Amino acid sequence: MSDLSLDTSAKVSAYDLEDLVEWDRRIREKVDEFGLDCFPQEFEICDHSQMLGYMAYAGMPSHYPHWSYGKSYEKLKTLYDHGVTGIPYEMVINSSPAIAYLMRDNTLLLQILTIAHVYGHNDFNKNNFTFKSTRAELTVETFKAHALRVRRYVEDPSIGLEKVERVLDAARSLEFQCRRNLAIRKLSREEQIDRAVENAQPRNDPFQKIHARPERVEPDLRRVPTEPDEDVLLFIRDHNPYLADWEKDLLTIVDEEAKFFIAMIETKIMNEGWATYWHKKILESLNLQQGLHLEFLVRHNQVARPIPGQLNPYYLGLRIWEDIYRRWTEPTAEEIKRDGAPTKPAREKLFEVREVERDVSFLRRYLTEDLLRDMDIFQYEARGENYVVSKVADDDGWRDVKETLIKNVGTNSIPVIKVEDADFGQNRTLYLKHYHDGRDLHLEYAEKTIAYLQRLWAREVVIETTLEGKKSLLCCNDRGFSVRALK
Repeated sequence: MSDLSLDTSAKVSAYDLEDLVEWDRRIREKVDEFGLDCFPQEFEICDHSQMLGYMAYAGMPSHYPHWSYGKSYEKLKTLYDHGVTGIPYEMVINSSPAIAYLMRDNTLLLQILTIAHVYGHNDFNKNNFTFKSTRAELTVETFKAHALRVRRYVEDPSIGLEKVERVLDAARSLEFQCRRNLAIRKLSREEQIDRAVENAQPRNDPFQKIHARPERVEPDLRRVPTEPDEDVLLFIRDHNPYLADWEKDLLTIVDEEAKFFIAMIETKIMNEGWATYWHKKILESLNLQQGLHLEFLVRHNQVARPIPGQLNPYYLGLRIWEDIYRRWTEPTAEEIKRDGAPTKPAREKLFEVREVERDVSFLRRYLTEDLLRDMDIFQYEARGENYVVSKVADDDGWRDVKETLIKNVGTNSIPVIKVEDADFGQNRTLYLKHYHDGRDLHLEYAEKTIAYLQRLWAREVVIETTLEGKKSLLCCNDRGFSVRALK
């Protein structure tokens, strides 16, 4: 066991596996003391080449084969070899037991900091509502099963690699065109029909004698889907009768894995801020000797600092969590007047927020005007070849800055497109609608994506959208891609 009281830089950096085991034990004691609730935790130590592989595979120890992972690995390795980008200190898998990878080349302090950071992620993943549908206890086995099934299709002489990749390419381009909030149960077709019938009934009107009789619109119960469906891949799987079973299985695999990652996408700011908040609390309570403490201050500030022109989720999340704790511990007179006095302990409030929010609601509820201004968050936009500041967090602009930020976090940056009709024009044309939020679709990407849709549906596909303020139809069929403005 190393003598952790030594403070020379060379000796501080020297450590062995027993040191990490001992520090893990001490950190777990603090985790229990602070009341964090974690899955069992496992650590693996890897070198930079292994870490690059895990990064290419999104942290998974096993993944189905696809050319994009090799491309990702080569890109990451090239950037790393040329010093353009670095490698993360750690990676954490949302599983039970939780798995985290530590870089072998990290200093002792970096290992201590990242172990504490990992337990913050572990607690968040176990308790936040968006992760409840990910079935953490089955994560690793599910990804292994997916990989095995895809490899079997590749090795099947009647299918082969080319056909498998043709389906996977199309499916992966559409993987996040799915439900964003998995905590809301999706209604069955029968339940949707019942709701359509109920909504068509005239409402009770105590003054109906003096009101004109409302026009009754009969619901179209033969239409598929009964209600707009945002699970695009699953809809194609269930309603294209010409797909083979292995093709349907590939769509299922891609959809399941996308929904596993949805929780991470939807809570990036909260999750990174939470892990940073607790690694800071834990290391401050460990009474680190001077050499380790000084390195901790440097490393922590490198992680949790504002980055000019970028949004650092570690920094933003940490500042909001710290502000919540302050407001529930020492609120100002103005905050008490506006929000009322806190009714629960600050730590209890932190755990409550950690459980019931995701980034959009987290920012909407807890990113205050004062915090926005203190962090000097602003909005910028392109004008010609330059970027200019268009909004700042002053009395007039802070709400606009906040709304722009919210509009670009989580899955809000992904267009919402839903299936409206699987038999448009009575010729099996698939009709979808883009729920426009003020941002037009990028036509180059839209053309490629609708071509993948048409590949999976095997008939004409139409997307209703708005381009430059005009309602338009994007069409893709055997004759190619076209755009038509609607009157």
